[in-house]
Amino acid sequence: MSTRMNFRRSVISSSARWSAFVGLALLGPACASSDDAQTNDAPLSSLSASDSTTGSTLPPTSTSTPVPAAGPTTPMPNATPGAPNTPPTQPVVTPPGAGGTPSIGGTPTVTTPTVPLPTPTTPGVGGTPNATPPGDSTTPATPTPTTPDTSAPEMPAVGGMPNTPEEPVEPAVPEAALVISGQNSYWQVSDLTEGTGNASVTVNDTQEQQKWDGFGGTFNEKGWEAMSSLSEDDRTKVLQLLFDKSDGIGFRWGRIPIGSSDYASSRYSLDDTKMSNDYDMADFSLDRDREKLIPYIKAALEVNPDIKFWGSPWSPPPWMKDNNAYDRGNMKSDDTTLAAHALYLARFVEDYRKEGINVFAVHPQNEPGYAQDYPSCGWSGTQMAHYIGDILGPLFEMRGLDAEIWMGTLSNPDVDNGIGSTALGDAQAKPYIKGAGLQWGMSQHLGEFTNKGIPIWQTEHQCGNNPWEGGYNSQKAPNDHAYAEQGWGWLKTWIGGGVNAYMAWNMVLDTVGRSLDTVRPWNQNALIAIDTQAKKYILTPTYYLFRHFSQYVDEGAVRVGVSGGDALAFKNPDGTLVAVLHSSGGGQTTIAIGGKSYSFNIPAQGWATVNVAP
Repeated sequence: MSTRMNFRRSVISSSARWSAFVGLALLGPACASSDDAQTNDAPLSSLSASDSTTGSTLPPTSTSTPVPAAGPTTPMPNATPGAPNTPPTQPVVTPPGAGGTPSIGGTPTVTTPTVPLPTPTTPGVGGTPNATPPGDSTTPATPTPTTPDTSAPEMPAVGGMPNTPEEPVEPAVPEAALVISGQNSYWQVSDLTEGTGNASVTVNDTQEQQKWDGFGGTFNEKGWEAMSSLSEDDRTKVLQLLFDKSDGIGFRWGRIPIGSSDYASSRYSLDDTKMSNDYDMADFSLDRDREKLIPYIKAALEVNPDIKFWGSPWSPPPWMKDNNAYDRGNMKSDDTTLAAHALYLARFVEDYRKEGINVFAVHPQNEPGYAQDYPSCGWSGTQMAHYIGDILGPLFEMRGLDAEIWMGTLSNPDVDNGIGSTALGDAQAKPYIKGAGLQWGMSQHLGEFTNKGIPIWQTEHQCGNNPWEGGYNSQKAPNDHAYAEQGWGWLKTWIGGGVNAYMAWNMVLDTVGRSLDTVRPWNQNALIAIDTQAKKYILTPTYYLFRHFSQYVDEGAVRVGVSGGDALAFKNPDGTLVAVLHSSGGGQTTIAIGGKSYSFNIPAQGWATVNVAP
């Protein structure tokens, strides 16, 4: 430890040390199935719809999905052809040596563009959910709601900045008290009816659990490509359905890949230099991101200017790796390269902020324990601890960056658990680590991280349709109700296990859902699928599952106690109580919440959201 302390002090105070890093101190900041999905052409708040489903429903918690710590270990993917049921090759990384840290600079002022959204017209293809069963080209008449008319209050504007005191404030749209979804009928809005008899589910709002930071999803190039096939009105509506809190999921968090993810259009980094090495980031550029990612993000900000962003690289620039490639390989261990990597992350934060996109946090590496046949990179625990504690953390301080450093994103249960624990157990690194991001393979280690005194997020909802399991669909992403049923089990496990936020993986993909990996093709699901030939969007059952939570559970809520049934409950900052219930067999449910009891029917393999004002 004394050697590391002396090293860190030397990189902070010694101008000779900075000179060793090539003059860095001079730098400034520089998938949907037609069986279950729905097309749409009327407001969600007033419609009900049906769909048809094929395929058997899987139990929420099976040995092929994440399970609580006491359950069996989830089988993990392997990028090696011909061995789909064995763990991927583990990275072998040489522990780092000594070196220095790059330079300081300022943080640019962030301004978010204010662009009001157009009101969508009734689309011919795509549009608003719940109008037509899949495969039916006939649009039925709008069903009569079973609830009092909630359309009278004027819809508040979406997009732009909040109303100023000088402007008239439009009345808020009343939130539904009860929303029910089943396999053939999603998003049925109704009133709550007081019930009698014993409650099968009881919410105890005095039993407060973890604070809730919110829900979000990942921006990927392939999502924007698919959306670009839509009309402008339909593209706007898709963004509203994801980010608007009044008539959509209301996501508050967005994950940005730093360079290419496995759902980029092709492999790239933000410093694909013509030189053999670019330690001072002379060739750092957002030009590629300005083609697809940044337009996608800015379009979402027009719907909701309050989205917060965080980033992680799948692979650093290839010249930083021991195999000089985007796929597989390990991060080099010399401090000159590690310092360049830290500057790479700093420039990402600074240059995105110049674009008006405020990056809240960075995670140094996506899945550091997996070397895959798509952009990826292996790290060791000692290397990661040294990097954060001696290089990345001091660099962010010196450049005046308030973006947080998180330990993540961790996924391989056999390797990443050790990487995260080593970094969080390191006296030098721990003060810089403000949170940890775990992905779906880490559910068995969840309890070990929720006890570390920092926020823990689930940073990637499982994509399903796993090619190493039976039933894999090699032609297209299923996006069926069975996948949504699995999703309920994953949400229940993670949120019930104490995470503070939950991230979807791809928010939007085309109906095929294919990644960059050609060694092991994988057709992955999304919340909204785009039929690029028909130029229409399709809301999948998993879209509704996320909306049952995210539209009604606010940032800053706390999870509260629930007894009986299969349910989660929250208390919002304004005192509203929200319970989300699942029923495998269906039937009448009576819930005791907020001092009253209410009865209603949940269809088999369905969900209900109960929303009770204080």
